Amino acid sequence: MNMKKLVSAAIAAAMCVSLTAASVSAADFPGKKSITIVCPYAAGGASDTTSRIFASELEKAIGTTVMVQNTTGASGAIGLETVRNSKPDGYTIAYMPVESTMLSALGYTDLTTNDFRFIGRAMTIPAAITVKADSEWETFEDFIAYAKEHPGEVRVGNSGTGSIWQVAAASVEEVCDVEFNHVPFSDGAAAAVTALLGGNIEAVAVSPSEVYTNVESGDFRTLAILGEGPSSVLPDVPVATDLGYDIVIQGWGGFAVPKDTPDDVVEILEAAAEKAINSDAMKELLESNGYEHAYLNGADMDAKAAEELEYYSELIPTMGIVME
Repeated sequence: MNMKKLVSAAIAAAMCVSLTAASVSAADFPGKKSITIVCPYAAGGASDTTSRIFASELEKAIGTTVMVQNTTGASGAIGLETVRNSKPDGYTIAYMPVESTMLSALGYTDLTTNDFRFIGRAMTIPAAITVKADSEWETFEDFIAYAKEHPGEVRVGNSGTGSIWQVAAASVEEVCDVEFNHVPFSDGAAAAVTALLGGNIEAVAVSPSEVYTNVESGDFRTLAILGEGPSSVLPDVPVATDLGYDIVIQGWGGFAVPKDTPDDVVEILEAAAEKAINSDAMKELLESNGYEHAYLNGADMDAKAAEELEYYSELIPTMGIVME
């Protein structure tokens, strides 16, 4: 059975969840009933850890028990489907990664961020373009100029086919009118970094924290940060937008509920999420993992996700990605 059939079967199972919406209002919510955060990735990873710290802080802010449930599969689609098909009563929340704006274009599911309402964004993880320190490229402009003169020659590693880091490199191609040789590593960003260190590729598009050690050792040079602002991990590296390149590609993590959740319940959750995300515990966790604390309220994150969904829905089909 191929990947798409497996995904369809798993999603069908997830849709067996009752779709009957419970009547709920601000007067009743949350009461003594517990809240569940569905993390669509395995326990122990960064998304899981972020979800658990958020759950602990949300519990303090909202006054009821908050649990984390790991529901994995299909690059996050199974867990997100579970929340989309849950009762829209505020008691089931999704950890929403940037991949939630990409899954439909990759063919995993018809689910999009339009099926949810955000209650807040917690963090961002910008893409960074990094090369070996002894390469001929001193600046991002040098790198782009060479790529224009040598189409398809520069091998750029990423963390896997269809990953946000492959999309980051594709965005550089689109904006800068260049062509790379994309080299996905199914074992993740660490494998791509190792390949760059060994001279098997010429560049990587991964996060600043994934190249930090090699930059500090003098083996690597990061040419540009593709985030909303400077990286706290590599603060001296220029931001692509400051260099005149309209490229902002970054991972992010937030929290959302099904779109039909009542407004007054969403307001309660959003107020509690703001306190949780801006807590010292959350900020310390994000800093220790090399992420940017980047709170956005629900409405602002809804708008940003909609923009990214539109962009990725147009870009990804042009990349020739085939998900087996």
